[in-house]
Amino acid sequence: MIESTINGIFPTPVYISKLNRELTPLELKFVDKSKNNFFKNDGNITSSNNYILNEKPFANIKKELDLRVQDYFDKIISPANNITPYITQSWLNYTETNQYHHKHAHPNSLVSGVFYINCHEELDKIKFFNDNYKAIKLEIKDWNLYNSETWWFSVKTGDVILFPSSLTHMVETKQGDNTRISLAFNVFIKGTVGKNIDLTELVL
Repeated sequence: MIESTINGIFPTPVYISKLNRELTPLELKFVDKSKNNFFKNDGNITSSNNYILNEKPFANIKKELDLRVQDYFDKIISPANNITPYITQSWLNYTETNQYHHKHAHPNSLVSGVFYINCHEELDKIKFFNDNYKAIKLEIKDWNLYNSETWWFSVKTGDVILFPSSLTHMVETKQGDNTRISLAFNVFIKGTVGKNIDLTELVL
């Protein structure tokens, strides 16, 4: 038996938290109302309002998501500069049985997130892709975190997931008879990054 140590360097962070409360009747009513004004995606529908967290019924949800965005930056990025992350666009996705959400990433954003409003706890998941180019592609016997081209996480109602906006992801064909409802959002920063003396300063 060969003794060895395997270290994962430069990993891609996927932050998972939870909103530890149920949505209020007012919040749920707003989710239902927003479904009436939508545009069609490749495989499901999205609210026409793509600044949904700026609406008054979602004010408390926005505060709780802001806390998790700040926690992501504190624990994962740990910036030296005095910067403030903030949510830019936000929208609702509605996925019915046999629908899906196409494979995509989020340009013009640093971090993206999803808050799950209604999920089938046994069937719903989010799938991520490793898009790094492989010069040689070997056949794999046992998949793991190092050799996988995709990875998925099961999601439950109340879950909040944050990840780099460049990470490609999708929702495969929906199983179960519930309407999967998620609130997706993008995050950028305000403040100064880089150093003046290094000629890398950028004021945002």
